[in-house]
Amino acid sequence: MGSYCGGWWWRTGLWAAVVLAAAAAVAGGNVTYDGRSLIIDGERKVLFSGSIHYPRSTPKMWESLIGKAKEGGIDVIETYVFWNLHEPKPGQYDFSGRNDLVKFIKEVQAQGLYACLRIGPFIESEWTYGGLPFWLHDVPDIVYRTDNEPFKMMKAESLYASQGGPIILSQVENEYGNVEAAFQEEGKAYVEWAAKMAVDLQTGVPWVMCKQPDAPDPVINSCNGMRCGETFAGPNSPSKPALWTENWTSFLQRYGEETYLRSAQDIAFHTLLFIIAKNGSFVNYYMYHGGTNFGRSGAAYMVTQYYDQAPLDEYGLIREPKWSHLKEMHAAVKSCSSTLLNGVQTNISLGQLQQGNNCAAFLVNNATTNATVEFRNAKFELQPRSISVLPDCEKVAFDTAKVNAAISNRNTTMQFNQIEEQTNITKDSTDYLWYTVLLKTYSFQPNATSCTEPKLQVKFLSHLVYAFVNGEYAGKRA
Repeated sequence: MGSYCGGWWWRTGLWAAVVLAAAAAVAGGNVTYDGRSLIIDGERKVLFSGSIHYPRSTPKMWESLIGKAKEGGIDVIETYVFWNLHEPKPGQYDFSGRNDLVKFIKEVQAQGLYACLRIGPFIESEWTYGGLPFWLHDVPDIVYRTDNEPFKMMKAESLYASQGGPIILSQVENEYGNVEAAFQEEGKAYVEWAAKMAVDLQTGVPWVMCKQPDAPDPVINSCNGMRCGETFAGPNSPSKPALWTENWTSFLQRYGEETYLRSAQDIAFHTLLFIIAKNGSFVNYYMYHGGTNFGRSGAAYMVTQYYDQAPLDEYGLIREPKWSHLKEMHAAVKSCSSTLLNGVQTNISLGQLQQGNNCAAFLVNNATTNATVEFRNAKFELQPRSISVLPDCEKVAFDTAKVNAAISNRNTTMQFNQIEEQTNITKDSTDYLWYTVLLKTYSFQPNATSCTEPKLQVKFLSHLVYAFVNGEYAGKRA
């Protein structure tokens, strides 16, 4: 039995979301939105975004990380702004090295991508004090979040889309809805104040509050989680689009805990489910590259690796099959994005269809068993909990359950039968290189009169070699 939801029929099990559209003209503009999507320069957009936090990687990595994200079909790079990094002491700002937010955003712009800036100022993100500077603890009668230097800097550098920059979306606060009720009327008043403060900055781009069902107009409420296609109640106004600001590709990890593994198939399935079940048009993968919690930057008990199971791992290496599987999905969705955004969606039980100039179909098997369905006089085999994308309503361009990429092996060890010249390997990128050799020894014989001591012989060296045996220092040769 189906239940009517948002203008179309939802059925547990098998169904097809079919979108029919005629050609549509668009007008010019900057960055606005309607009930269907963000509108950039007058054109509705389906946008795939990836979280890459600038202080969790080195500046030398940024170009490569952003480039790999772009190659993987990402349109937007999302990052928090880390207040306690930028203002470690009152009025003393640090935007150098890994803290160089302007350089990071300009790299996003240089590669032709958009940016989403999440200011917080409380950001959580498994970051020490949630991004709040410790010195706030010593300020009597403090009123948090009354001013914001990084936002002013973005404006001064003309980095908002309204100024010709890449930033198309900004977020104020972070999951405040989780604690708002505890503050009763004061909590609601704070939400109103935070929204007004953000809008009054006049950045010229839309504002978001994640996990904030009562986000005041014109701020958009968005979803965080792994199953927003099932759990999101939707925008709190028909004039706002459905945005997913955190599609968790893995999960936080504390010391002693096992790494959370989320499959590429599951991420793809729920991403497409959000697009068709909630009319979603913006999905941000949290994280696309997690990176490293350097120094004491991680929150209490958090491991140094951050979201190492993301499409780009801690070191920026491509993690398969996530990276390629999502890339294929992005391409399939974008091939019919105009139909999706400008057409009328119909949810059917695989019966007769109306005719339109353009057609795109998503065949959904939300059950836990295989299924064979007939659609437009053709039969399709659907795996459990899978979605097949037919951009032209005829051929399957992507199947969430079918993974074409091999599992990546993060083994960067090289093997040689002799010690290789260091500079041939490092290319002068570092002064240090580890060589490892395995020495096979035999069991100790109690009655043996002598034993042979193993020797490591290094015939040629330039300056210095240190030797370690079983992890313990054994000596050096200069």
